[in-house]
Amino acid sequence: MRRVQIPSSLEREYRGVWVATVANIDWPSKAGLPSETQQTELVAILDRAAELKFNLIVLQVRPACAVLYSSEIEPWSEVLSGAMGKPPEPYYDPLAFAIEEAHKRGMELHAWFNPYRARHPSEKSEIHPQHISKRRPELVKQYGRYLWLDPGEPAVMEHSLSVMLEVVKRYDIDGVHIDDYFYPYKERDEKGNILDFPDEPSWQRYRRSGGKLNRDDWRRQNVDRFVQRVYHEIKSAKRWVKFGISPFGLWRPGYPPQARGFDAYSELYADSRKWLQKGWCDYYVPQLYFKIDHPSLSFPALLRWWVEQNTQGRHILAGNFASKVADGSNSAWEAQEIVQQIRLTRQQPGAVGNIHFSARAFMQDRDGICKLVRELYAQPALVPAAPWLSRSQPKPPTVQAIRIAGGAVQLQWQAQRRHPVAWWVVAYREDSRWMVQILPAQAKSYTLPLSANLAFVCMIDRYGNASDWASAETVV
Repeated sequence: MRRVQIPSSLEREYRGVWVATVANIDWPSKAGLPSETQQTELVAILDRAAELKFNLIVLQVRPACAVLYSSEIEPWSEVLSGAMGKPPEPYYDPLAFAIEEAHKRGMELHAWFNPYRARHPSEKSEIHPQHISKRRPELVKQYGRYLWLDPGEPAVMEHSLSVMLEVVKRYDIDGVHIDDYFYPYKERDEKGNILDFPDEPSWQRYRRSGGKLNRDDWRRQNVDRFVQRVYHEIKSAKRWVKFGISPFGLWRPGYPPQARGFDAYSELYADSRKWLQKGWCDYYVPQLYFKIDHPSLSFPALLRWWVEQNTQGRHILAGNFASKVADGSNSAWEAQEIVQQIRLTRQQPGAVGNIHFSARAFMQDRDGICKLVRELYAQPALVPAAPWLSRSQPKPPTVQAIRIAGGAVQLQWQAQRRHPVAWWVVAYREDSRWMVQILPAQAKSYTLPLSANLAFVCMIDRYGNASDWASAETVV
């Protein structure tokens, strides 16, 4: 009996890019563009990401308490139309559009939220009546140039949680993502003095209720409780939707021993190591925005430290500062720095990929970064499976090979039983090489190139689990 050669195992690696909308950093290029132009710009970003074989788009959908999708809770963000509360014209839903277009290209779409920032200084339009600062002004604090939700108010937790869950329940996202903004980075007054965050009412209420923690620990507890709730509520709604956190790259000075720098634990009240060790996330992306040879904040040293903290076996990624490449500053990086950081991530046991900040660096192809990344990401890759969510292996599909016009062969497949499908993977041999195509759940067929001489299909479920390969040797 002839032994059938099957494809080698699929590459598994996070290859992500942040698409920032705050202050129109990445998209849209400016507020007030017609819907068609917005869509064209977003498609260009997705096309570039797909060309580079990225598999994850982290789209900022709530840069503050105004959003880039149709919400019953918060108003439209002015980064779209130039006016808070005004939808795109002609109307479309940017998040629904982004999900559909990302999935078409074989990429996951994670919705990125800022849980506490209420209004960014770049926002200039009139505040809409639906904005939380108008509806619940007692929850919102003026802090320097910002409006900020008070994490010490229980109603704030419920509000931000409801915003996230609205998206989880209504949209076919693959993940929820938050970054390093918890309590705000410190603001200063006109004389340069640091301003304390104005949470006196919520702090005093806590003390009157018998609370024993000091103020710093109480603030950290407020954030801890929010992170824990987000994780568990997402899993209750849709277990397969991943929760990712991208904290500041240094947990505390002295961890690892040579590390010196900003203390997010005491400044942002973010006990990010605790969340990882409690398992309140599915993937973790510390922002390792430092060079490899940095004397106290070395990229590989910090990455190694974070991997060592991963006692629950979650996915550890590196957040890479691609926007520092050829940024016009005296401290600009060369693209080779990012290339070497990707290589070091691959060499670090326990690290499973990278997310790059931000899309602009790749759209501008700074210092030829696209060619270099294209060489590293030569073949498509899937996001790694999450075994703590599900270990159930899906059944392989049934596959037919149909001869169509011009002599080409079209593969057609069906799932064998109900299972939450994320992707179909087609692997075919061309000469002596295996070629891979990752297709969305809705796909039911794929036409092979005439040069293909052997083909297989497998199913990937929403947890990243792969079926066995199903052969398509018989041509109907």
